[in-house]
Amino acid sequence: GGDHTITYPILQALAAKHGPVGLVHVDAHTDTGDGALGEKIYHGSTFRLCVERGLLDCGRVVQIGIRGSSYDPDPHKYCREQGFRVVPAEECWMKSLEPLMREVRAQLGDRPTYISFDIDGLDPAYAPGTGTPEIAGLTPAQALEIIRGCKGLNIVGCDLVEVAPMYDASGNTALLGANLLFEMLCVLPGVKTL
Repeated sequence: GGDHTITYPILQALAAKHGPVGLVHVDAHTDTGDGALGEKIYHGSTFRLCVERGLLDCGRVVQIGIRGSSYDPDPHKYCREQGFRVVPAEECWMKSLEPLMREVRAQLGDRPTYISFDIDGLDPAYAPGTGTPEIAGLTPAQALEIIRGCKGLNIVGCDLVEVAPMYDASGNTALLGANLLFEMLCVLPGVKTL
């Protein structure tokens, strides 16, 4: 549920306990904007705020599924300058993400890591119930590969955000979101699965 602003206070609490954390961030957008409508804190500025407050271990941040139109000729420049790995959606099209997740696990190592999954990381054909849909996104199977690919990481928390059921009369977005949350619970450290 909720918009992506909710991740900011969660990461504040986690960083107070663990220090700066790594991040697996699935989204259509980087959420590193510098405010909107005169406000610094909004769902599109979450990870800039986290960088500014020292909550992220920036060399251990991976953003997957990023896409969409931009007003900037180099929309990922800020992220790259921070040391984030940005994986645009087009690098994910029509292939398994298991090889990517092997690289991600190696990059993130065994230090504390958080998973933040915006439902708009998925193509709106699968998840139309969100406020900022972008075409040409990830598939549900790729979402499972990403989440299951996090097994073995030192995951200290996770979220799934931006589900807006009123935009999806079928209920499929909420169903997909619930299943992805279940999958996240299954990859938490110490959870035994069959």
